[in-house]
Amino acid sequence: MNRLQRWWWARRHGAGEWGLLFGPAPAGEWVSLDLETTGLDPRHDAILSLAAVPVRGGQVKLGERFETYVHPGRGFDINSIRHHRITPAEVADAPQLRDVLPRFLRWLGPRTLLGHHLAFDLAMLERPMRTVFGFPLPNGREELGQAYLDHRRLADPHARVDLSLDAIAAELGLPVLARHTALGDASTVALAWLALQRRKQGG
Repeated sequence: MNRLQRWWWARRHGAGEWGLLFGPAPAGEWVSLDLETTGLDPRHDAILSLAAVPVRGGQVKLGERFETYVHPGRGFDINSIRHHRITPAEVADAPQLRDVLPRFLRWLGPRTLLGHHLAFDLAMLERPMRTVFGFPLPNGREELGQAYLDHRRLADPHARVDLSLDAIAAELGLPVLARHTALGDASTVALAWLALQRRKQGG
């Protein structure tokens, strides 16, 4: 969402219940977001789990995380289960996304979102956000892969850079935590973001 779009949505919704989302983002704080889904098509697939982890003061605030399973409202196949290891039984009694979103937005506030392939996660959220609230997520966003690529190409403009999360973590000397789980990937992204900030600062 660019500044003009954010201004437009703020004019329409900034004075309502969700006006907190349109306030200024706190400096030096991000929320690392990750979803696990039934597939990779935002038009037809559904969210199975959502995790978000604050990053503040040079630390990953795992104790302040937001984490939940989400009932997808549809079935999903064995290929999906093999990827994220979430079974239908685990989400059978989970809340619907329309019930998760208000809690998540109150928790999130105006903080800047951080992610790896964040555009996909936001695309998965856009339609339900518009259905429930009438607007997409207005929060600022930072993409780990783009920030990492920009940093690497400052040193070598022609470098061939592997932007997979596993490769970024390995190059930054970090473990990959519980890969293909929402909390594991959100935490790995948060750690990688901090390591990248320190590297940029020469630390």
